[in-house]
Amino acid sequence: MNDFKINLPMIAAFLTIVGYSLNDTIVVFDRIREVRGKNPALTTSMVNDSLNQTLSRTLLTSITTLIVVLILYAIGGEGIHGFAYCLVLGVIVGTYSSIFIASPVLIWLMNRPGSATARATEQSQKRASVSN
Repeated sequence: MNDFKINLPMIAAFLTIVGYSLNDTIVVFDRIREVRGKNPALTTSMVNDSLNQTLSRTLLTSITTLIVVLILYAIGGEGIHGFAYCLVLGVIVGTYSSIFIASPVLIWLMNRPGSATARATEQSQKRASVSN
């Protein structure tokens, strides 16, 4: 078993992972912003709709990237194995965090008790329950 050492290609892989995950999260958050529009409230249904609209793009991008990196890991030489291994893990973790972690954290941050968004969300939910 070979020991992995942190070298320049590994640092490049870490930076690539951060950029990949950040880009994917920005795509999801931008869609949330579009769905939200001028509404001051942020509801879970808005975030759910946004995630459903971007899910196919996110998964297709992740799968195609993962295929290329797995091929790079399998066929690449000894010098590229650490880089490809970091990218395989990074694509999986980055996709997971964009879908399952970033959006719930956004809802939690925006709807903290006492925030303007939380008050607007409560008012919109009251209006929705009265109209039903």
